[in-house]
Amino acid sequence: MAWIVLVIAGLFEVGWASVLPATGGFRRPVPTAVVLLCMVVSLAGLEYASRTIPIGTAYAVWTGAAVAGTVVAGMVVHQDPATIPRMLALMALLGALTAVKLTSP
Repeated sequence: MAWIVLVIAGLFEVGWASVLPATGGFRRPVPTAVVLLCMVVSLAGLEYASRTIPIGTAYAVWTGAAVAGTVVAGMVVHQDPATIPRMLALMALLGALTAVKLTSP
């Protein structure tokens, strides 16, 4: 269950990072509220998961999944470039996250 919560928390990290540009410097209330809500849910999920998953592992997977998801969201939603070097880096990151998870107690 902790791993599922951790993945969901990572998705909320992607959510706030993806909505952040829409806040207009935190001057637009609705996107700002979405960002803050996503941040709170994400941190709460990390806290819950870290009760059973070692914090180093949980934090590495949480941030890594958020980075990978945000890169993909940037490509899909914000038309960030999807170059071959970026895709290779993304695959390397996902490989490292998989290794961290597989080697955790």
